[in-house]
Amino acid sequence: MEHDAFASLAVLELSSPCRLLPPACCPDKDLVILVSRLGGRDRLTLWKMQGTKKWDIEVEYDESSIEGVSALAWSPCGQTIAVSHGFSRVTLHSVQDGRIERSLTIPASSDNPGQQHRITGAWWFPGCRDLPRSTIPDIFKRNEINTGSALSILKVLPLLDPLREEDHKLTATDLFAFQGTQTGVALKPSIPEVISNWPSLPPDPSLASLCPPVLTDEQGKMTKETEIYVSAEDENSLLVISDDNGEIHCFLDGSYYLGPISTLPSTVPTAVFKDPKQPLFLLHPQASASDFLSATFAPLSIELPLLTSHRIRDFARLSSAARELMWYVMRVIEDLREVWFGSGSLTGAREAGPKWIQLLETRLRDQFGQREPSAILELTGLLVAGLCSEGLSDFLSSSEQMSERALQKWESTVTDALMKLRNFSTLRLVPALQRLHIIFEEVRGWSLIPQFTLFGFNTDDITHCLSSLKQGIFIANLLAFQARGELGSFKHFLSFLRYEIALAGNSPETRAPPEHDILEVNHYLMSGLKTSQIDRWFTGPAPQFDPGDLGLPQHNTDTNKVLEEALEQAHTALQDPSQTSWQPKVSTADKSHLDRNLWVLVHDLAIRCQRVFAHVSKATARSAIVSSSATPFQVEASETVSSSACQFIRERVVRGNELGNHLQHLAIYLASDMRPLFFLTRTPYAKCAAGVPLHIDVTVMECSIAGHEPGDVTDVDLCNAEFFDDEILVIVYKVRGADGPMFAATVHYSALEYQTQSEDVNGPVRKDMIANVLEKLNEGHLSLKAIPIKRRRQLTACRDGSVFLAVNGRVGRRVVCVLDGDGTTMDILDMEGDEDIEAEDESEMDSTG
Repeated sequence: MEHDAFASLAVLELSSPCRLLPPACCPDKDLVILVSRLGGRDRLTLWKMQGTKKWDIEVEYDESSIEGVSALAWSPCGQTIAVSHGFSRVTLHSVQDGRIERSLTIPASSDNPGQQHRITGAWWFPGCRDLPRSTIPDIFKRNEINTGSALSILKVLPLLDPLREEDHKLTATDLFAFQGTQTGVALKPSIPEVISNWPSLPPDPSLASLCPPVLTDEQGKMTKETEIYVSAEDENSLLVISDDNGEIHCFLDGSYYLGPISTLPSTVPTAVFKDPKQPLFLLHPQASASDFLSATFAPLSIELPLLTSHRIRDFARLSSAARELMWYVMRVIEDLREVWFGSGSLTGAREAGPKWIQLLETRLRDQFGQREPSAILELTGLLVAGLCSEGLSDFLSSSEQMSERALQKWESTVTDALMKLRNFSTLRLVPALQRLHIIFEEVRGWSLIPQFTLFGFNTDDITHCLSSLKQGIFIANLLAFQARGELGSFKHFLSFLRYEIALAGNSPETRAPPEHDILEVNHYLMSGLKTSQIDRWFTGPAPQFDPGDLGLPQHNTDTNKVLEEALEQAHTALQDPSQTSWQPKVSTADKSHLDRNLWVLVHDLAIRCQRVFAHVSKATARSAIVSSSATPFQVEASETVSSSACQFIRERVVRGNELGNHLQHLAIYLASDMRPLFFLTRTPYAKCAAGVPLHIDVTVMECSIAGHEPGDVTDVDLCNAEFFDDEILVIVYKVRGADGPMFAATVHYSALEYQTQSEDVNGPVRKDMIANVLEKLNEGHLSLKAIPIKRRRQLTACRDGSVFLAVNGRVGRRVVCVLDGDGTTMDILDMEGDEDIEAEDESEMDSTG
C-alpha cells in the first residue's frame, strides 16, 4: 500500500459553511461548484481546482419560496449547470459567469394542481447523434431542415428588425459599491408566464427569421444579445429531473419539456441510468429519500419510443420558432400600446390632445365665465366661419401651450407615435404574424397525417389559432392604415393652429396663405383630438368577425372545393367581357362596427398557441412504456436489517457494448454496533425489461485494512465513498476510536473476487437482498475480508466527523474533492499526480535556478 500517493492540488479555506454535492465537479474542466447559505438564501460559488474563485452568485428564488438548492447536473459539454430549487423549478447557469441562461418550470400535476413535489435528483445524459432521418445524404447542408417545410421558408425570408431591450438597470449599489470579486444576484428578465411555460429548445432567433434583440448595458450602450452556446454534445441530450411523487421529467437539449413520466406512486426515483444507444431508462424507486435500503432490487425500465426518430426534435424546432415569433409579437404590441397610452415613466401621445383641450376649457371657464365651455365647438366655429371668441383668441395669442416650442414638442410626440404605429405594424407586426401563420399551416398538416396520431393534436385549437392569425394580420394592417390617416389629419390640424396663431398676432400683412385642408382638420377635431379611433386597437372586446364581415366570399373549408370555386368564377368572368371591364361602382363593406382590440387578440392567441404546443410536447411522456419486474413496496419487508444502520449507498452502472451487458455496482456501508460491514455488489442488467430473474455477485468486507506484516489489521470507520470510474472506488476513512487523521484511499473494485448468489432474492427491495447476504454470511457460505486498499493519502483539512465527497474520474481530469463536516475546509487531490515526484521536480527546479 502506497502512502501519500496522490498530489494535493489545493486546500481551500472557506469563509462560510458550504455544501459539496456529489456531481459538483465539472466533467471536462478543472472546476468545482460549492453551495453556501447566507442570509437565508443559497449561493453558488465556482472554484478552480487550483484554489481560485471564478464567480459567486446568489441563487434566484420565487417570491413565495425560500427553498435551497437540492440537486446539480452538468451539461454534456460542461458549459451549463442545471440547478434545482426544491419545488418545481430548475435554472440553467452559464459556467462562464453564473448568469441564468434559461429557467425551467415543471408544471403541476393535473390531478392535484395545488400540490407541489420536491425535486430529489437531476441527471443530464448525452443524446444519440445518429438518429435515422433519410436515406438521401444531406449534400446541401440544410442543417436538418426539410426543403419546403415552414422552417425552410422562414430561412430564406429577410430577418425582422431587432427589438431594443433593457439588459441592466443601474442602482446605487452598482454605482458606489466596491467592485471586487464578481459577486451578484442571478437576475432574470421578466417574461410572461405563457411564454416561460412554452416548450422550446434553447433560444435561436434566426430559426424564426428574427434578428437577435439589442440590449442596453450599464453605460447605456447598445449591444447584441449574448448568444446561448449550444454544443454538438448537447444536441439531443436529455435533462432528467425526479421528484418525491415517483415521477421523472425529461427536457430535450436541457430545455424542451417532454412531460411527466410516472413510475411508482409516492416513491423517489434513484440511480437513473440511460442506455447510450437508445432512449431507455433504468432506475430504482425507493420509499423515501433517506431510506436507502427501500429501493427496489430489480430495475424499473422506461422506454420512450418517440425519441427513436427525429420527429420530436423537428416539432420542437417548430415550437421554438413559434415561441420566438409570439414573444416578438407580444413585445411589439406592448411597445405600441405603451407609446400610445404611456406607462409609469413615459407619457403617451394619446394624452397630449385631451390635455390641451382641458387647458383651453379651464381658461374659458375660469377667466371668461363660460359655464360649460366646449373647446371642440369653439375650434369648429373658428375653422368653418372664422368666428373666434375672446377666450379662444386670448388662448391662441398668449397661452404657454401655443408657443412654437410647445407646438413642436406636441408635434414630435404625436408624429413619432403615429409613425411608430404605422411602421411597426407594417414592418414588424404583420410579417411576424404571417410567419406564425406559416408555422401553423404546417402544424395543421402534421395533424392530418396518420403517422402522427401519438402526438395528440387538437385540431379545433389549431383551426382557431389559424383564424385568429388571419384576424390579427387584417387588424394590424388596418392599424397601419388608421395611423397613416390620423397622421395626415394631425399635420393639417397643426397647420391650422399655426395659421390662427399668426392671425391672433395682428400681423395680417405678413401671414402666409392657409395650407391646411378644412375637411382633414374637421376630421381630426371629431375623431382624433379628444377621442381617437386608434384607442379601439387597445381597448374593447376581442375581435369575433369572420371573412363574411369583411365582404369576402364564404368558401368551403375543403381546399379542393375552394380551388374549384375560384376556377369556376374565373372561367365565368372570362366568358363575359363585361365582367372584366372597369367597374366604376365598387361596393365596400362598412368595417367601422368591427371590434379590433389587437392587444387582447394577441394575448388570447398566445394562450391558445401555447396550449397546442404544450399538449403535443408531452406526447413523449404519454407514449412512454414503463415496465418493471419489481413489485410494489410491501410492509412485511425483512426486518433483519434496520434502515438506520445503512450509512450510505453509492451506485454506478458500467456500460456495456450492448443492452444486457451493463453492470450495476453498489457500495453499501452498514455501521452496526457489533460489526460494521462494507458490501460491494455487482448485478448484470440482463434483459431486465423482459422480467428475467437477476442474479447478484457480492463481496463482504470488514471495516479494517491490512498492514504490511501478516496479521497486522487496523479497524477503521468509513466516512464516505464514491465510485471514481469503472475500476476504482474512492473511500475516506479514519482509524476507529481515534480523533484523526482521515485518509483518502482507492479500492480496485473491478478486480475483486465476487461470490455469486445462485438463489433468487427473497423480496423486492435491497433490504431483502442484504438480509439474504447476512444470512449466508452467518451460515458460513460467505467469507469476510479486509478492505484491499492500494493507495492512500492523509487529508490535511479533515480530521473527524462526516465528510462530503465529489469526484471526477474522466481521463485527464482525475480529481477528488473532500469537504469537512463543518463545510469550511476542502482538500482537492490529483489522483494521477504523485507527491514524491512533484517534490523531486520542485527540488530540481530550485537547484537549476
